[in-house]
Amino acid sequence: MTDASPAQAPAYLATTADAYDAVATLYADMARNALDTTPLDRAFLAVFAELVHGRGPVAELGCGPGQTTAHLRDLGLADIFGIDLSSAMIGLARADYPDIRFEIGSMTAVDLPDGTLQGILSWYSVIHTPPVELPSYFAEFRRLLAPGGHLALGFFEAEGGPVTPFDHKVTTAYRWPVDDLAAMAGAAGFTEVGRMLREPLEGERFRRGHLLMSNAG
Repeated sequence: MTDASPAQAPAYLATTADAYDAVATLYADMARNALDTTPLDRAFLAVFAELVHGRGPVAELGCGPGQTTAHLRDLGLADIFGIDLSSAMIGLARADYPDIRFEIGSMTAVDLPDGTLQGILSWYSVIHTPPVELPSYFAEFRRLLAPGGHLALGFFEAEGGPVTPFDHKVTTAYRWPVDDLAAMAGAAGFTEVGRMLREPLEGERFRRGHLLMSNAG
């Protein structure tokens, strides 16, 4: 796999990459220890890690500065790597976790053969995707996963409302009803394994949603 520039990407992808490039160091400093204070998030990630452990390659798509990729590595996923649009984020990830492979690229078109992966983590990495574009992400996730592989998704939940844009500190993001995301994944061929919602902690604005799905094959 080789680094790929987002220069030819759709406008919203280029905007997102540029926005994260501009705040990469600040973002990495804020995110580095985020899991220390979120035990429910760690529990969700631990279940995902247990399901995919020892079965084959696992990717975090939209890995940012790599702290969650490294957390999964520490849970025993030795064959894990990360991909992100932001070259600045990938540079930080490579510097902080030199034993993990990180590549610049888009999760909408990953340069891997069909069925390569046993697990995909998308941890708050589709939050900036315009709703009309999101089905193509699930299609790509399913293409990449082997039959029986698992997808773990973290996102901001809409708390009974519709899909709602909001002023994320980096660039526009969306809150999603968990049922709508589960239905979209189902339409792409995934089977829901489980879900978790947690209320916002101090300093957080919105409910957090988590979906765990398997590729029905």
